[in-house]
Amino acid sequence: MTRTVLVVGAGFTGAVIAERIASVLCNRVILIDRRDHVGGNAYDCENDAGVIIHRYGPHIFHTNAPRVMDYLSRFTTWRPYEHRVRGLIDGKFIPLPFNLTSMELVFGMREGGRLNKLLTDEFGIGVKVPILNMRKSASPDIRRVADFIYERVFLHYTLKQWGMAPDELDPSVSARVPVHLSRDDRYFQDSFQFMPAEGYLALFQRLLDHPLIDVRTGVRFEDLDGREKFDHVVFTGPIDEFFGHRHGPLPYRSIRFENRTSVATRPVQSATVENYPTPPAEHPFTRSTEFRLLTGQDDIGWTTQAFEYPEPYVVGSNEPYYPIPCEESRTMLRRYRADADRLSNVTFAGRLADYTYYNMDQAVGRALACFEKEIAPRMNIRQVV
Repeated sequence: MTRTVLVVGAGFTGAVIAERIASVLCNRVILIDRRDHVGGNAYDCENDAGVIIHRYGPHIFHTNAPRVMDYLSRFTTWRPYEHRVRGLIDGKFIPLPFNLTSMELVFGMREGGRLNKLLTDEFGIGVKVPILNMRKSASPDIRRVADFIYERVFLHYTLKQWGMAPDELDPSVSARVPVHLSRDDRYFQDSFQFMPAEGYLALFQRLLDHPLIDVRTGVRFEDLDGREKFDHVVFTGPIDEFFGHRHGPLPYRSIRFENRTSVATRPVQSATVENYPTPPAEHPFTRSTEFRLLTGQDDIGWTTQAFEYPEPYVVGSNEPYYPIPCEESRTMLRRYRADADRLSNVTFAGRLADYTYYNMDQAVGRALACFEKEIAPRMNIRQVV
């Protein structure tokens, strides 16, 4: 018997689940998204100057999961890309995450070398050390370095990004900004680091090119009139929105993007992304991305930079980007998850439905696991191939 499944949200989680349901279960899928395009936050397009931009901020694909890489490779070829970030520290752009080279650029070769030896003697070479661990060191020199990095790299950036002091956030936030005791200045060290050769939109278009998938953009879940019947619903939007915010709105941070396009035959930034961990009075934005360095458009005569201004999320006014990990949000989330557990015909998955920050590969992995462990068994499929 052919079933009809409604999938809400055409980002990575929703699109992968839709493809699996259509390809493996041979069931009809109606995939809706309130935006006018597929791809979720990974959506890319050309602007008026012909520069390929990522409308919702830079998306760099990296993973250590061969399964995720193999799956997506069915729908795209890849272009090698290794991401690098520079941060403005004391008037100079230095490698981030803070590493052994950064130490020498900031403190000078002699003093930086001495501090590097102290750090590697205590923590080892090639490891990533959370800044809070360094602040607990018995060495006063290491604590001094940790305080410097905390102040110049982490504190003001966190205040701008989250609108909260670091000690108000879950420790997992600080763990995402370690000190890398290595000369490797790549932002990621994953085994697979690539960009889709023809962009993310082309990847999504191939992913969803199946006769059993009906893609409808510009359609909101709440606008469905009830005339269509579905055997199952996969919801990848905000879980609190699904339940009408009955326990209150889950907190998020949003971002306002300011794109600046100018004539340029060469890149204007020191790296694809430049971070500004400076006080808001100096730079109200957190980072800027030069898209031509990300997309490989070396021969174009224009460049576009996207400057990011974090702001509070307001339901219906802007986009929810980053879940805010704190005790209040965890308490509220437990109530929504209890509500979700009572619904046998609805599956919740994805960054917004799980209220969890996922990298793109994690979103794909979550979708594949959700299909195999939750959706297929619910639809009485004994074996998934």
